[in-house]
Amino acid sequence: MLKNDLRIKYSKLRSLLSPFDITEKSILISNEVLKLPIWDFQNYHIFLPIEKKAEIETEGIISILLGLDKNVIVPKISSPTQLEHYLLTDSTTFQTSPLGIPEPIDGFPVKPTKIDAVFIPLLAFDTIGNRIGYGKGFYDRFLNDCRPDVIKIGLSFFEAEEKIIDVSAFDIPLDYCVTPHKTYSFKTS
Repeated sequence: MLKNDLRIKYSKLRSLLSPFDITEKSILISNEVLKLPIWDFQNYHIFLPIEKKAEIETEGIISILLGLDKNVIVPKISSPTQLEHYLLTDSTTFQTSPLGIPEPIDGFPVKPTKIDAVFIPLLAFDTIGNRIGYGKGFYDRFLNDCRPDVIKIGLSFFEAEEKIIDVSAFDIPLDYCVTPHKTYSFKTS
């Protein structure tokens, strides 16, 4: 399917999820994340959910990371095209952006090259690791600034589509995608 058709389809499917469904599926995803071979790293980047878009609740994954004494890094939109990244600490304070995204007000900035693994929001993905978000390109630009070996992990309430037809050279594929009942691996080495 085409990206725009998938955005419409999965935005609609998400809108049909009840708050209970979102919480239940988010917990299942958090449990699936524990099965990934990613726990030798130190610096993990994770998004904070946009409630009005029925995104995956990431608090469970953040709790796992903090419980394992890992560094958790969260994003903040710094311009119409770029993200900044901040270390999550006990003193981090947040405000909700005009887009409905919880963002750190200030804190310790982290360069993308220091990040080992990134949990990525998405609307849909396919069986070979291509993903689509909301179409703004924030994560593709961010991932392009990371090290080539950064681990890219999508999180999805839904299973893979067969194929996203209109993938561009700018799109950066996933290494893994975690759903409530299955983890997809796209790593070739």
